[in-house]
Amino acid sequence: MPQLRPSAALLIGATCLGSGIALAATRQALLQLAPPLNPTSSTAELKAARFGSVDPLRRRDAALLLSAQPERTAIERQQWLQGQGWGKGPLAAVALKQAAQNAAARGRPQQAQALWSSLLRRFPEEPASADALYALGQSAALRQRFPAHPAALAAALDAGDSLHLARWGARWPGAEAQLLRACENPKPLLSSEQRQLLSSGLLEVGQLEAAERCLGQQQPSPELALNLGRGLLRGGSAEQERGQELLLRLAQEQPSSPLAREAAALLADEPGAAALARLEELPATLKQEPAVQARLALDERIPWQPVLQRWPQEPSSWELQWQLARKALLQQRWTEAGQILGAIPSRQLPAVLAARQLFWQGYLAQRAGQTEQAQRLWQTLLRTQPVGYYSWRARVRLQQPLPASAPTPAGPSTELSWQPLASGNDRLDELWRTGQALEAWESWRHQQGGRRPQGARQLLLEGRLRTAIGDDWTGLGQLDFANLRLPQPGCRAQWQRAQQQHPRRFQAELGQAAQQEGVDLNLLWGVARQESRFSPGVSSPVGAIGLLQLMPETAAELAGRPVSAAELQTPALNAQLGARYLHRLLVQWKQQPFLAVASYNAGPGAVASWLSPALPDPELEPELWSEAIPYPETRLYVKKVLGNRWSYQVLQRNPSAICEAF
Repeated sequence: MPQLRPSAALLIGATCLGSGIALAATRQALLQLAPPLNPTSSTAELKAARFGSVDPLRRRDAALLLSAQPERTAIERQQWLQGQGWGKGPLAAVALKQAAQNAAARGRPQQAQALWSSLLRRFPEEPASADALYALGQSAALRQRFPAHPAALAAALDAGDSLHLARWGARWPGAEAQLLRACENPKPLLSSEQRQLLSSGLLEVGQLEAAERCLGQQQPSPELALNLGRGLLRGGSAEQERGQELLLRLAQEQPSSPLAREAAALLADEPGAAALARLEELPATLKQEPAVQARLALDERIPWQPVLQRWPQEPSSWELQWQLARKALLQQRWTEAGQILGAIPSRQLPAVLAARQLFWQGYLAQRAGQTEQAQRLWQTLLRTQPVGYYSWRARVRLQQPLPASAPTPAGPSTELSWQPLASGNDRLDELWRTGQALEAWESWRHQQGGRRPQGARQLLLEGRLRTAIGDDWTGLGQLDFANLRLPQPGCRAQWQRAQQQHPRRFQAELGQAAQQEGVDLNLLWGVARQESRFSPGVSSPVGAIGLLQLMPETAAELAGRPVSAAELQTPALNAQLGARYLHRLLVQWKQQPFLAVASYNAGPGAVASWLSPALPDPELEPELWSEAIPYPETRLYVKKVLGNRWSYQVLQRNPSAICEAF
C-alpha cells in the first residue's frame, strides 16, 4: 500500500476537519431555525423530535412534553421518560423524579427506590429532590433543606409539626386542624414565640377567634398586630372597632416603620366617622401618607386637587379620583365630573382603570354633543383594553357590531392557548415551556421561601403558576389584583393578560347546562368565574355553595326536591340549577342582562326597588344605572360578570382582528 507524503496527509486532515466544522455549523444553524417545543406543539411534531432530532436537548424536551399530556398512562409516561435523566440541570432532575413516580405507580417499588436514590445523590439541591427525601422517609432533612416545598409541608403534616406548618404553609390541606389542636391542647407548653407563630398561621386561614385565644394575654408582635387588625376589620362592628384601635396603636408606637404606614392605609380605607376620627390621631408623618390624604380629601377635609397632583401614580389617588367622579356623575354635575376625570391622564393608569376613565370621558363628551371627541376617546379605550366591561360598553356606544357567540365546542374541554411564562427566571421558564407547570410552581415556592409575592409582577407570575396547577381560587384573585396595578401594555399584551384571567373551566358541565336551560355559555362562565373562581368546593359566609354559589333553599326550589350541600358541590348539578335560575331571571326582566345579573347577586326584590323615575333608566342608561346601585358588592358584581361575559365572547376571536382594527 503506498504511503502518503506528510503534505498529503495534512491536506486530507485539514479537509476532514473543515468538513466537520462545516457540518457542526450547519447542525447548529438548523437547531437555531427550529422553533422551541412547547405545549402547543402537536403530538406528531413532538414524536418526530423525540425520535428524529439530532439535538439531545430537543429530544428530551419532546419526551417531557409527551409525558405531560393528560391522556398518557403511567406505562406510556415511563416509556417517554426512560433514559432522560442524563446531564445536569432541572430537567434532568425532573425526568428522574417523574420516572420514579411512574415506577411507584406501576407497582415497582425497588425500581422507584433506586431512581429516588439516584436523584438525591446527583441533584441534592434541586427542588425535585424534595420528593426524593419524602419518598425515602428522610422527613427531618426534607423540612430543613426545602422548608416551603409542598413535600416538606406534607411531611410536616405527617409528623404533626404544627410550628413548621404555621411558618411555611398554614394553608396546606389539613394544616388548619393541626394548628387549632396545637393551640388548644399544647404538648408541651408553648413559648411566647411559638404562640405568636401559631396565631399568625391561624390568621392566615381566617381563624380570627382561635388566633386571639392562642395568643392569650401576650402582646402581639408588630407584624402580628397588623395582621390581627386586618382580620378584625372584616368582622362585626365590635371587631372593627378593636381592629381600628389595634392599628392606631401600632401606627403610634412605630410611626417610621413600613408596618405603621400599612396600618395607616388600612385605617384610611375604613368607612365611617370613627375611622376618620382615628386618622386625626395619627402621628404627623403618617397623616401625610397618600392613602390618608386621599381619605381626608374624599371626606372634604382637604381639597382633592393637590392630592391627585402630588400622587398621580398611587392606587389611593386612583380610587379617590373615581369615587369623586362617580358622585359627580350620579348628581349630574357633568362639568365637575369631567374636571375630576381629567386630573390624572389616562396613560398613567393601569389599563383597566384607564378604560373606565376613557369610557366616562367619552360619555360626557357625547352628552355635550361632541360626537367626534367621544368616538376618539372610545377608540382609545379599545386600544387600551380590548376586552372587559368598558370595552363592551364602548362598542355599544360606538354602535359597532358585536361578534356572535361561538357554538359550544364538541368533545373534551379545551383551554385557551398556552403562552410563555416570561418570568425572567430561566429555570421557571424552561420548566413551564416543557409542560412542567407543577414543577415550576414547586420550584417557585421553594425559591420564595413561603414569602408573599412582592409587587404586581410577582403577583402576576404566581397567579399564573397557581391557575396552571388548578388553584383558581387564589390564582385568579392574584391575576385580577395584579391587573389593577400593572402599567398599561399594548393591545396584544393586554389581550394575553385577559386570556390568562379567563380560563374556560368546566366546559362540559357549563356547556350542557347552557344548552339545556337556554342560557349563553359565556354568561355562565362569567357568573362562575365571579361567584367561585371555578372552585366547586367553596362556600360563602352566608351559606351559598359551589360553582355558581347557590343557596340550598334556592337550589331545592329549582330542583323540585331537597338538595344536599354535597350535591351542590357537584359541578354538573350546580351548573344546571344555576343556569335554570339565571334563565328565570332573564325571562322575568325581559332579557335585560343588567337587571338579571344584579338579581342573581342581590335578589329580584332588591332590584325592583332600584327602578324608579328618580334613578337612571337601566334600559336607556345602563352604565349610569349600575353606578347608582346602592349595594357596593352588587355594583361591582354586575360590571364584573357582564365584563367576563364579553371577554369570554371576544377572546374566542383572533386578536389581530381586534387589535389591528385600531
